[in-house]
Amino acid sequence: MPPKGKKYVDSSKKVDRQHLYSPAEAVEMVKSLAPAKFDETVELAVRLGVDPRKADQIVRGTVGLPAGTGKDVRVAVFAAGDAAAEAREAGADVVGADDLVNRVQGGFLDFDVAIATPDLMGQVGRLGRVLGPRGLMPNPKLGTVTTDVGKAVGEFKGGRVEYRTDKVGNIHVPVGKASFERDKLLTNVRAVLDELQRAKPASTKGKYVRSVTLSSTMGPGIRIDPARVKITDEELAGVA
Repeated sequence: MPPKGKKYVDSSKKVDRQHLYSPAEAVEMVKSLAPAKFDETVELAVRLGVDPRKADQIVRGTVGLPAGTGKDVRVAVFAAGDAAAEAREAGADVVGADDLVNRVQGGFLDFDVAIATPDLMGQVGRLGRVLGPRGLMPNPKLGTVTTDVGKAVGEFKGGRVEYRTDKVGNIHVPVGKASFERDKLLTNVRAVLDELQRAKPASTKGKYVRSVTLSSTMGPGIRIDPARVKITDEELAGVA
């Protein structure tokens, strides 16, 4: 592992590794300790007490970030006819049917989200080996296989993000940029934590939220107290 940069080391010295911070404290620290000259992405990492080897304990879905992601999300839509026109009107970056399937097979992957209408999934299914490993395969459970493509494009352009447990039960979700105001970042963090609670599998046993960490792209991780993941309106307003 390469040595950490001086700015990272200096930022890390300001973090008490043994302390568990409140979500509001973590947001304020992440903002103040983001060392890079560019606008760093802020990411929430959550370790869940689930066994992803069991199908009924895979935690997966999408969540809308009220304050957006701060990123220009590139959306590709596999659709034809009226649905294709609807997707273009909603702001999709690239729209097509068989022609788009062929482009992707030829190596085109310049998009962050792929949406498809159900009638085109037969063709899109051929792209499984290309889109699957990159997490781009349209999936009805994620709202990316739909007849309402206009709504889906608008949601993903506006700040809807996907989440899924990895093989050891961790979830990593971008929640905005270091330049975001405190309340906007905290609102997004609350949206993700509330969604993970809602998505808790009925078959899980024991402690569900094991650990929570907030960090910027180049900054140190700030550990959040798992017992305080329910962010109140008072905390959001900065009066708690």
